[in-house]
Amino acid sequence: MSAYAPRTHLETHEVSNVPTDFAGRNLFAVDRPFREAALREGGEWLREPLMALGEAAGSEHVLALGEAANRYQPELVSFDRYGRRLDEVRFHPAYHELMELAMDHRIHDIAWTSGRPGGHVAHLSLLALFTQAEAGTMCPVNMTYASLPALRIQPEITQPWIDRILGGRYDSPLGPIATKSGITLGMAMTEKQGGSDVRANTTRAYPLESAARSFRLVGHKWFCSAPMSDGFLTLAYTDAGLSCFLVPRIRPDGERNAIHVMRLKDKLGNRSNASAEIEYHDAYAQLLGEEGQGVRVIIDMVHHTRLGTIGSTLGLMRAALAQAVHHVSGRRAFQKTLIDQPAMRNVIADLALDYEAAICLAMRIAAAFDAPDPDGRAFARLVVALGKYWLTKRTPNFIYECMECHGGIGYVEETPMPRLFRESPVNAIWEGSGNVIALDILRTLAREPSALEAFRAELSATQGANPHLDRYADDVLSRLSKGALTEADARIMAERMALLLQASLLVRHTPAAVSDTFCATRLGANGGLCYGTLPATADITGILARQLPG
Repeated sequence: MSAYAPRTHLETHEVSNVPTDFAGRNLFAVDRPFREAALREGGEWLREPLMALGEAAGSEHVLALGEAANRYQPELVSFDRYGRRLDEVRFHPAYHELMELAMDHRIHDIAWTSGRPGGHVAHLSLLALFTQAEAGTMCPVNMTYASLPALRIQPEITQPWIDRILGGRYDSPLGPIATKSGITLGMAMTEKQGGSDVRANTTRAYPLESAARSFRLVGHKWFCSAPMSDGFLTLAYTDAGLSCFLVPRIRPDGERNAIHVMRLKDKLGNRSNASAEIEYHDAYAQLLGEEGQGVRVIIDMVHHTRLGTIGSTLGLMRAALAQAVHHVSGRRAFQKTLIDQPAMRNVIADLALDYEAAICLAMRIAAAFDAPDPDGRAFARLVVALGKYWLTKRTPNFIYECMECHGGIGYVEETPMPRLFRESPVNAIWEGSGNVIALDILRTLAREPSALEAFRAELSATQGANPHLDRYADDVLSRLSKGALTEADARIMAERMALLLQASLLVRHTPAAVSDTFCATRLGANGGLCYGTLPATADITGILARQLPG
């Protein structure tokens, strides 16, 4: 947070050679690669909402809100002063202001209300911009967005919920949804004994005679993010098998539901967002879909939340890179500005290559979510897993390298770098960690041949355009064509398919300075294992021209 005219002439020395304050910029307007890709994949209509949020999220006020929401963490209030159960989480006012801003800018529903192609590109792009200011609030916002496909399976039950998501505003106090101007939805699937293996869940659902499709739930959930949501999609067993339920915080009779918040998770990062362990004590729930088909119902929500993890990852990468570029452009060492030092230029350019590749991949994935046909939807299922696997794996080291560009001050909590670094692993772990995602990719390839055909078609547009790309594509596609991939192949194939798609998209949409260097160093043998190892043949000036202020 900046302050008016801080003193630089101190008693023992003069403070000099420090960058200006970072705040006060339109995060969309200043990011040329992001701007180009969002408008290309989503359409020119995105310019207005992205410019509006970019201006707000880059303001000094909103950046300060992000800092405060993470510094003053959520608190669990189990009981009121008289011993009555509340099971509420209380947040710093900054959190509520950020949530209000996010929903005012329609991050949670623009994909469903825009009425135009590119709605999911709009969601991902807005989410990525907002993440640069604050990431934790994007968890409940993204889950609310992702809940729509699952809710629409049972509209006779869920229509009141849908009506308060679409066009809804942030309305934080707990109450019946009929009284609220907007709501948020969460998800609770994993349990202590099973984790990602939800078939190992033990939570039970018992039918109620009072109303059709009504049940009471008994059990626990090991991870429930955003426990202050108005309701949760959750999994529990009936006699017919694992089933999906909508669990409201307030029952139809107006009483609080028996959802006990046992404790909040003390997490590495994502601190503004309250993640909790909860228990269901005969909690009221409504069945969505058919009994025994719970995974099939909730998987659509999981599929859409994965798009959000990619958007958040993109935002974290951009925030870290922008901070690094700002710092090295405003500080001198050894008689030169840092960005004019050959070694530093190499590092920033190398980072920029990965960021541009992440943009192209993320935007193309989001565009695939608008596909109207089954083959297009199969392609979306494949590439969202590829993108989540690869981009989230790259991010911690990417952000660390951006931190190192600052020197010692980057390791100090007064800068945003430690918060970005703590946030960097979360998207790789949530909504399916690395092995789960890599195995999902193998299953999609085995069960949906059209996904592989769509992947091939995507690559065909750049066939013959770059020798490194051609050789890499021949090798990867040959292995895929042979089939018989084992679980031991899952990670390496996920990595190579993602890199291949990134390279193809860069060749198609970015200058040769970017695409040729990416292909040579990521697909060829001309790069090192660390950032800052681009070969002498790389057009570093051309790469940096897309990142540095004009």
